[in-house]
Amino acid sequence: MANDRIGGATAYQEAKEHPDRQNGAPIHGGKVFALTNRILGSAILRSQATVAFMPTHIRSLVALILCGAGLSAVAQLGGQSAFRLLDIPSSARASALGGNYIAVQDNDLNLGLFSPALLNRSMSKQVALSYLPYFAGINVGYVGYGHHLDSSNITLSAAVQYMDYGTFTRTDEIGAEIGEFSAGEYVFQVGAARPIDSLFSVGVNAKLITSALENYKSTAWALDVGGVFAKKSIGLTVAAMLRNIGTQASTFTGEREKLPFQAMLGVTYEFRHAPFRLGLMMEQLQRWDLTYVDPNAIVEVDQTTGEVVENKITTLDKAALHVVPSAEILLSKNFMLRLAYNARRRKELLVPDKPAITGLSFGVGLKVSKFHISYGFSQLHLAGISNTLTLAVRFADFKKG
Repeated sequence: MANDRIGGATAYQEAKEHPDRQNGAPIHGGKVFALTNRILGSAILRSQATVAFMPTHIRSLVALILCGAGLSAVAQLGGQSAFRLLDIPSSARASALGGNYIAVQDNDLNLGLFSPALLNRSMSKQVALSYLPYFAGINVGYVGYGHHLDSSNITLSAAVQYMDYGTFTRTDEIGAEIGEFSAGEYVFQVGAARPIDSLFSVGVNAKLITSALENYKSTAWALDVGGVFAKKSIGLTVAAMLRNIGTQASTFTGEREKLPFQAMLGVTYEFRHAPFRLGLMMEQLQRWDLTYVDPNAIVEVDQTTGEVVENKITTLDKAALHVVPSAEILLSKNFMLRLAYNARRRKELLVPDKPAITGLSFGVGLKVSKFHISYGFSQLHLAGISNTLTLAVRFADFKKG
């Protein structure tokens, strides 16, 4: 039934009913935000000596991430921000590689739509289509296009992304059906990237986001800013990105909500004499501690001492929640396998008695004639999986044929 598809609206309502919670931690106020920015300024100054040995472009990427930490050091996770469509990996390749894949600069427009610094001339006149049948009848997808301007050496992109929650049954206060209503979200996006030199490129996305949940409507503006350092002679790519920098233009109920801002850093290495590309994506860097303390957890007591047994969380445990390792097996130019593991996703969504393969994702990419087809599988939870299909084609390839 349509009224079963309440996932998005329920998460929204839950967040509204518990505005004081942020993944188990209290939301800090403006004073902490201001203090964080001052601390950040000192940290950037101190970090200059630490990163002095790095190449200039790498230092620029590190500085970008540090600035992102100041923009939202009190970032909200776990249903505490609006427009969660912005967080769903709707590309099959990104889904197969853990969700956020920002450090490969090839001819895949799907990556360039997500991370604008990856846009380049090989994506010119390319169309990308993606479809994700999400949970409970919710559908997600997008269409995108890339175009390169030779005169200015700038690569442009445009995309429309949507999430359709479906149709719901409207009832009155006694449960009598009085009609139907729908819910959905859209992202209208344009992007541009330009190489600074042979190694370093920068890019930006500008986005208009709209959301309609029954009679509740909201719009927002957001920017993605990124940079990528790619030295193909040694197979190394390093990228940094600040995603969803923005604010609501109009609110659902008069209360202003934050967008799902995120600071990311990614590194990939492609072996010269082996068909492998290894990746390490670091996400949610704007907030160090992503752990969650369950207030309803059963308290364990040591039978010998009578003391409460504490579940200690180490620095390594916290670091692991930011890291997503991945691998691409490049069997040929027309066929590749993909695999990744997201520890945070497994930690948050795991059912202890039935762990299954939560957190694991994999996929395949192949070229059939002039079409690039990708499939991504992701075990989000025991209750459901994610299957994403993406198609890309370049008009120039038809002219060659």
